[in-house]
Amino acid sequence: MANAASRTGPMPPELPSPIAAYVAANAQLDVDGMLRPFTADAVLRDNGAVFNGHAGIRRLLEDAVVPVRAIFAPEIAHQDGGHVVVEGPAYGDFPGSPIRFTYRFTLEGDAIKALEITA
Repeated sequence: MANAASRTGPMPPELPSPIAAYVAANAQLDVDGMLRPFTADAVLRDNGAVFNGHAGIRRLLEDAVVPVRAIFAPEIAHQDGGHVVVEGPAYGDFPGSPIRFTYRFTLEGDAIKALEITA
């Protein structure tokens, strides 16, 4: 009998709890859940565009993530200085799907202080 990993693909990396919460909420396209792990003054940089605080990040999620059902599937995670770097594809209803992304998280306590997303 095949084990679960061989049936579903590689096991996702173990992630710090705020990042894991963000990824789990993203898999459900749950905007409130995706926002919850961020600090109130967090900054998200997405391929050069900057979104500040919960209001700015919500706008990005509602305008660019949910409509195209973009779901990030982490495959690799490692520490790089004070950052957690997570790499993997994002799948959705957008041209070129899936596209491989790198998410560079900066944590503050048990929350996401900053996130930089690059393709």
